[in-house]
Amino acid sequence: MNKTLLLKFSFFLLITLSCSKETSEKPNIVIIVADDLGWSDLSYMGSTYYETPNIDKLSKSGMTFYNGYASAANCAASRATLLSGKYNTDHGIYTVKNSDRGSKKTRKLIPIETKTSLDLDFFVIPEMLKDLGYVNGHFGKWHLGDIGFHPENSGFDVNIGGNKHGGPGSYFAPYPYVKLEDETKGEYLTDRIGDEVVKFIDINKENNFFAYVPFFSVHTPIQSKTDYQKKYRNKDSNEYHNRADYAGMIQSLDENVGKIIDKIDALNLSDNTLIIFTSDNGGIRAISDQYPLRAGKGSYYEGGIRVPLIFSWKGKIDAESESYERVSNVDFYPTIKKLVGYSKSVDFDGEDLNPIFNDKKLKERELYFHFPVYLEPYSVKRDGGTDPLFRTRPGTVIIKDNWKLHHYYEDNQFELYNLEKDISESNNLIDINIEKKDELLSKLNNWRKTRNAPIPNKLNPYYDQKYVDSLMFLIEKNLISGKVNKNE
Repeated sequence: MNKTLLLKFSFFLLITLSCSKETSEKPNIVIIVADDLGWSDLSYMGSTYYETPNIDKLSKSGMTFYNGYASAANCAASRATLLSGKYNTDHGIYTVKNSDRGSKKTRKLIPIETKTSLDLDFFVIPEMLKDLGYVNGHFGKWHLGDIGFHPENSGFDVNIGGNKHGGPGSYFAPYPYVKLEDETKGEYLTDRIGDEVVKFIDINKENNFFAYVPFFSVHTPIQSKTDYQKKYRNKDSNEYHNRADYAGMIQSLDENVGKIIDKIDALNLSDNTLIIFTSDNGGIRAISDQYPLRAGKGSYYEGGIRVPLIFSWKGKIDAESESYERVSNVDFYPTIKKLVGYSKSVDFDGEDLNPIFNDKKLKERELYFHFPVYLEPYSVKRDGGTDPLFRTRPGTVIIKDNWKLHHYYEDNQFELYNLEKDISESNNLIDINIEKKDELLSKLNNWRKTRNAPIPNKLNPYYDQKYVDSLMFLIEKNLISGKVNKNE
């Protein structure tokens, strides 16, 4: 072989090896989950009151999903599905704590019992990644079980702050329900979580890492730094977004998302790091109105389940790209499995979203939301739920294309909406489009049957129609405005 030919062959071999390494390299994974952050609570979504420059930057760096959904309208159920890739008909977590929420006199049915821990038999995302040699860190809210069911029992090497509690009790140290080493009195929890993530990334920069970052923010209690509150009190607000303390919490959340992004950039890891940003459910409507969406956290109207969703990966996902496909956090698992090249079979319910990143459409499918329990209201005048006494009652929802069917079990009631024309779910078409109702109900019935979905059907002997009527009268006369349902 002559010298020229040898040089050409060596160059070809170098390029081949280089390309082979590039295509086989597994990405770092960062999933950032805000708690109770509403669909419209970001400046990139049009808010003129809340300020989120770093999350806006993340949106511009990748793909923004405008029809992104949480798989459930409340915390634990949504998180269990995100990590397991399974609908709650499998993991059995439907709500937080007890399923018989609200006054027993106002519930027509005996609800299905809910689980409070994610069963360790589920092969969750961190366990899959651990199989591939990833170092896994959990930072923030767990809320999927007590001792024995903590993050370290589900494939995480590091657990900062994760336990059974759904809220911190206070965002200023000492934290009542979050135990962190070397707490500094008065430190702000969101900042502390952000700092811990940055440390983890710095330590593991030479490894493949998975950082799962479920911030406690912006879950109650609504507490922000004093100077941030002052800032937003002096800023023009509107009828939908106007709480200075909540705006301050969002600013702190945004700053710490920025810390994480900046660290990844500073270590030159952005070319090999997938960042996902989302919320576990919709915002609390009494705190931040999600107009034009109806209702909020705990409801299966759009305000309770439609959430912010961004996928960013420099060089792999086009910057400033947008998608209007209806996707859910049940899709995270199959998407990540494909990206990391995990070859073993895994049972999940979602769909791989990678075709969307390559300008292709997903195959036709439906999204399902099963909720056989009760959630009492935050505010009977502001929640916008199924009725003033409940954010939602037992039922199941199906979304297919632009159509959405609600089925509520107490009175076998249905609601049908065209989300493309009626994003606010204000025009119930159930009596107008019988054909569409029958089509969706057939799919819904088949799904419930194949999933063995538990459906409450036993009447509650304590239900009192006269008591309900009296409450409704008082609400209509503006004599009751806040919570009314105590579990008597």
